[in-house]
Amino acid sequence: MMSAYIVSLLVPLVVTLLLQNSKKTKRRGLPVDVGGEPGYAIGNYQFTSPITTAWEGILTLAELFEQSCKQHRDKLLLGTRKLISREIQITEDGRSLEKLHLGDFEWLTYGKTFEAVCSFASGLAKLGHSREERAAIFADTREEWFIALQGCFRRNITVVTIYASLGEEALCHSLNETQVTTVICGNKELKKLVDISGQLDTVKRVICMDDEIPSNVSSAEHSWTIIPIADVEKLGRENPIDADLPLSADIAVIMYTSGSTGLPKGVMMTHGNVLATVSAVMTIVPYLGSKDIYLAYLPMAHILELAAENLLAAVGSAIGYGTPLTLTDTSNKIKKGTKGDATVLAPTLMPAVPAILDRVRDGVLKKVNSKGGLSKKLFDLAYARSLSAANGSWFGAWGLEKILWNFLVFRKIRAILGGRIRFILSGGAPLSGDTQRFINICLGAPIGQGYGLTETCAGGTFSEFDDTSVGRVGAPLPCSFIKLIDWPEGGYLISDSPMPRGEIVIGGPNVTVGYFKNEEKTKESYKVDERGTRWFYTGDVGRFHADGCLEIIDRKKDIVKLQHGEYVSLGKVEAVLVSSSFVDNIMLHADPFHSFCVALVVAAQPALEEWASNQGIHYSDFHDLCKKDETVKEVHASLVQAAKKGRLEKFEIPAKIKLLPDPWTPESGLVTAALKIKREVIRKAFAEELSKLYGS
Repeated sequence: MMSAYIVSLLVPLVVTLLLQNSKKTKRRGLPVDVGGEPGYAIGNYQFTSPITTAWEGILTLAELFEQSCKQHRDKLLLGTRKLISREIQITEDGRSLEKLHLGDFEWLTYGKTFEAVCSFASGLAKLGHSREERAAIFADTREEWFIALQGCFRRNITVVTIYASLGEEALCHSLNETQVTTVICGNKELKKLVDISGQLDTVKRVICMDDEIPSNVSSAEHSWTIIPIADVEKLGRENPIDADLPLSADIAVIMYTSGSTGLPKGVMMTHGNVLATVSAVMTIVPYLGSKDIYLAYLPMAHILELAAENLLAAVGSAIGYGTPLTLTDTSNKIKKGTKGDATVLAPTLMPAVPAILDRVRDGVLKKVNSKGGLSKKLFDLAYARSLSAANGSWFGAWGLEKILWNFLVFRKIRAILGGRIRFILSGGAPLSGDTQRFINICLGAPIGQGYGLTETCAGGTFSEFDDTSVGRVGAPLPCSFIKLIDWPEGGYLISDSPMPRGEIVIGGPNVTVGYFKNEEKTKESYKVDERGTRWFYTGDVGRFHADGCLEIIDRKKDIVKLQHGEYVSLGKVEAVLVSSSFVDNIMLHADPFHSFCVALVVAAQPALEEWASNQGIHYSDFHDLCKKDETVKEVHASLVQAAKKGRLEKFEIPAKIKLLPDPWTPESGLVTAALKIKREVIRKAFAEELSKLYGS
């Protein structure tokens, strides 16, 4: 017993010394000599030149998938939960809520999936779709999405990806601009198509992912053929056609971004572009393989999810499909007493966007605070001790104490996501350091925070498994060079001390061809240097740490100059203020003709109602609570507190706020599918409220 006690004291001391030593010596990115505009460039420390493929002889996504299916024929690939029952519950305030009772996952092996892909490819050709025509996939993430994508790749058909939440105008624009002839969608999306059928110029056929096509849809007046995906596969099985495989330079996907401003732009990605990112990430995440189970629930129309699923299918992993509303046992659409997707699947890997991780953190804290008493004291102590260890202090929880806290406190929290998560991939927006540490400690899994864009196939930077720092997005991926260039107008220069700063430019084989039918915008954002490297100008501002890791610090388009000459970075301030427990979402607004900022704040209902209950404040409903002066005052005070903690300047703190009771969702059109705010759309929607805040 005494020896165990001594070991538990010595281990943390040794680990601390090792950590301190590794921090001094490990270089994650190295300066590189590159062409193009002068700047400060960093490459990955493991590779002297950008990687294009990690698989010998494999140059396209179609070849990669076929090879994997032959290698892993009898292993599980795609899993979908069986629907047991669906019911509608009416809440006290009269709202209708759909509740689902879902069963176990039903699986397709790699072999069966490949058969379905080949059958779909043949069926598509038999229906008359030629390789010169484009097909669109317009649906939520599900196994049929993946099968349709791979089926199109086998016929060298370019796939146009469209978010299921896209509005009518953007949907028409995407389909008409790319002259899509075949749309592959679900029942829900089919109804949207019927509503705009008169505005679609080129659509000839619609393939429905659901077997039963609603009678009112099939009898609607339009010029399309509507056929279930099962019938397409049956047609293909009866009329097999040889594959017509693409080349590396062929366009695999035209991906329509959800667009935070204006109509979405179609980004053209070659097979080689996406393969470069997939290959690079495989070298960063350790031990990827057939033992891994991946929980897929983010939109596959987003490059982060599309690249992730192609990677997991390439290494023999299993992919189980869920949804954001059925993720956990307490998710909105899960029938009380039944299990969420994560509990049933018990994944080892999952992706996330910061907004979802923020909600996980808020949900855990709400549960801890509601229990109170000894449970809360234990959690607070366990978290404080673990945080000390995570920050490198040998006085924190190490050795036997760490094992004890994991068993007593964090084991129950980890069960929320199935209890087996070993790695979380986060991208799409900056993740706050507080949330990152919270997830690291409570879920016991590192977060690989990445930085990339649709225009770079999500490739850019990625934090390594052993990098415990927060607030950074890692070193360049092996497929990318990251270069900072001077932006004098914003005050960011590569000569800045102690770290070089500037606009982030990404170069490498993952940088896409450009924007579909938008040569002007392509020339503005893309450049090819004298060495043949293609560069994308991101508009983001970053700085490099001494070890070669990148930190995002600003956004060129989000900077506003106030009346007295102070510059306000809207995104930077929002990232600080959203840490308030009363904030679900926030948009800072700065007017050049005024000397102060204002903000629209979407209230976090559970936290605010708990506060009102503790204060003895009476209200008729949540809308009424948000209108009360004392509520607005309390939320504003919490923003000031968050601002001080985040070391914001006084002029960066909103002087006035408008509290909003209704959440911003992709369906409302106020945020993108990746949950980024659509600044211009929100400004127009709440123009009157913003005007009142400025007193005009």
